[in-house]
Amino acid sequence: MLNSKLCQLLQIKYPILQGGMAWVATAELAAAVSNAGGLGLIGAGHMPPDALKIEIKKAKALTDKPFGVNIMLMSPFVKEVMQVVVDERVAVVTTGAGNPGEYIPALKEVGTKIIPVVASVALAKRLERVGIDAIIAEGMESGGHVGEVTTMALVPQVADAVSVPVIAAGGIGDARGVVAALALGAQGVQIGTLFAASVECTAHPNYKAAIIKAKERSTVVSGAITGHPVRVIANKLTREFAEMERQGATVEELDRLGAGKLRNAVREGDVEYGSVMVGQVAGLINSIRTVDEIMQDIIQNVPKVITGLTQNI
Repeated sequence: MLNSKLCQLLQIKYPILQGGMAWVATAELAAAVSNAGGLGLIGAGHMPPDALKIEIKKAKALTDKPFGVNIMLMSPFVKEVMQVVVDERVAVVTTGAGNPGEYIPALKEVGTKIIPVVASVALAKRLERVGIDAIIAEGMESGGHVGEVTTMALVPQVADAVSVPVIAAGGIGDARGVVAALALGAQGVQIGTLFAASVECTAHPNYKAAIIKAKERSTVVSGAITGHPVRVIANKLTREFAEMERQGATVEELDRLGAGKLRNAVREGDVEYGSVMVGQVAGLINSIRTVDEIMQDIIQNVPKVITGLTQNI
């Protein structure tokens, strides 16, 4: 595990990436994960370029280890944000909601590794052809924007379909999840919700408390009618959203209802009318720990999990 091709590719100690969660994944969290031996990510979301540049410079001041930026290709600032990443020579870019092909030449010119997030085998194969360096296969158990295939079904199919390293994401919250991902053919994992419930995460205490309180059935997938479904903790907002859908609301009306709600949850602590994007793995999380404690717990327990498997066979 400690000498995987993914570690060599990204120049990290452990093959563990932190999810690029918008509003949640700030420079502070990214730097903490990188300092602990993984790869931290700044979640750019719909962040304007000037704001992203500030976050990148802050992360550089907090760590001398590689870190990355997650870029949502549907962002209205995507071209400007990509230019900031190129100018700042960020080590890794992960992407979601689209094809990063047009940006790959400029990123590769400065040595940036490109790792798209995919929810299907077809998209994984298509993106491998445009020259990406690795792929994150993310199952529907994850928080935020989701596809329709579970991690356990998706990861081995993607691993069979591409030759680049595959990183498993969705439903991974401890050493057991990491070992399972490796068994499915992944060379590493991406973890989001677990790191959101860390000391270094700057999200509002209410947001973290909602993660600790959540059980395996606390989340719902909301907004499928808009074409961009998200997994969130069920609350007054999700119930209002569902009621509007039943009454035949338009996509535009639903988009207006959802606008700004993630920020309200993460920054203002509104976990009733805000969008609390967390994964089903929240049911495994019962305490707020430092990033280093989280990382060491996983790393130290991976061999124990593997040993336990051999003893049970």
